[in-house]
Amino acid sequence: MMSEGKQQSAPEAPADIDALALQAEADQDIAIERKANGKPEKPAHALASMLGPAFVAAVAYVDPGNVAANLTSGAKYGYLLVWVLVVANCMSVLIQYQAAKLGIVTGKSLPQILGQRMGTAGRFLFFMQAEVIAIATDLAEVIGGAIALNLLFGVPLLVGGCIIGAVSTVLLLFQGGETHKIFERLVIGLLLVITFGFIAGLFIDPPNPLAVAEGLIPRFTDGSSVLMATSMLGATVMPHAIYLHSTLVNDHFGAGTDRPSVREMMHGSRIDVVWALAIAGTVNIALLVLAANSLYGMTGTDTIEGAQHAIAQVLGPVVGTIFSVGLLASSLSSTSVGTYAGSEIMKGLLRVNVPMWACRVATLVPALVVLALANNPTEALIVGQVVLSIGIPFAIIPLMRYTHDRTLMGQYADGRIKHIVCLAVVALIIALNAVLIMLTLMGKA
Repeated sequence: MMSEGKQQSAPEAPADIDALALQAEADQDIAIERKANGKPEKPAHALASMLGPAFVAAVAYVDPGNVAANLTSGAKYGYLLVWVLVVANCMSVLIQYQAAKLGIVTGKSLPQILGQRMGTAGRFLFFMQAEVIAIATDLAEVIGGAIALNLLFGVPLLVGGCIIGAVSTVLLLFQGGETHKIFERLVIGLLLVITFGFIAGLFIDPPNPLAVAEGLIPRFTDGSSVLMATSMLGATVMPHAIYLHSTLVNDHFGAGTDRPSVREMMHGSRIDVVWALAIAGTVNIALLVLAANSLYGMTGTDTIEGAQHAIAQVLGPVVGTIFSVGLLASSLSSTSVGTYAGSEIMKGLLRVNVPMWACRVATLVPALVVLALANNPTEALIVGQVVLSIGIPFAIIPLMRYTHDRTLMGQYADGRIKHIVCLAVVALIIALNAVLIMLTLMGKA
């Protein structure tokens, strides 16, 4: 997958010694002035100033693909696969922290490092599979948003998809540069709307805690439950969120901004990741539990529309409307983050800066085609999540390799025990994907 040796990247341009000397002199003057005023030589960075990147990445974990996979699982299998979400969320915490750590220590994104260490053919092939993943991601997000607009306002699906594409493009105008913090706040605000929209039903009809606890016992019932579990895994561990998080930790601090030390940033990132993915994991589990508790055994719940109508029927129209609003917020935020990730992947692997609107169009068009032609968009949404699951190893294998590389990470390289844990996570995900492919080829999935 990656060649080292003959295909080593060209040496980087030498550092500007004069510029570095001037910067060091300026830093020293600031330190002397602060010390003279009785302050620490270097300002301490508040934890709050380092939070945000993981919350943006976490939006990818609560996109409409999660809604379809989790509602379908709960309505069909009850609490059977709760354990899948718990395991997947624990793996997500580890994986996203590793992505953040790589970006913090190296100052580069995972796609950038891949682009530097792979030959031309390797970079292009890797980009192609990542682009397929990006299309599958946007498929779920745009379809979910179109369905939400249809449920709320009766907007035709194709028109709704165009609206989602247009609004998400406006959100992307705030990405990068001086307005990047505004982009983060907008996305985090949408995450809060998502959380409320998807857990509101549990307050109206609380589930049985013992029944939920039984779902924590790992087991399957048939090949279809394995396919569903793999689909849920694809909806939970998101490849594009892995690529993007290593960029977000650096984009969070604009040019000329005083950055915390590496140790400060790693500490802040740990807290950022745990809290962000705790919220995302809670939302995912709440969706499955809501379906298992209120929709289990009901007909017509294998689509998002059918599930929403069932929720409105069982829990009331207000809860049904709140659910639809959460679905809309999920679509708008996740499709914006997905396009952002696609842009960074292209920049790192192909070494070209493509306008954000062009990346938006590249992944939006296939989703609009599906909306125009598919009889059941929710089925396409589930298939898209399976594609995402297959793409996960391409992101996590190099990630775990690089975070263990002492020549790249220096003193922050993963130790032996942590690396073994990371390899076990990689092996589990690959094994699930192998079972999925085998069942699909045998026609049993």
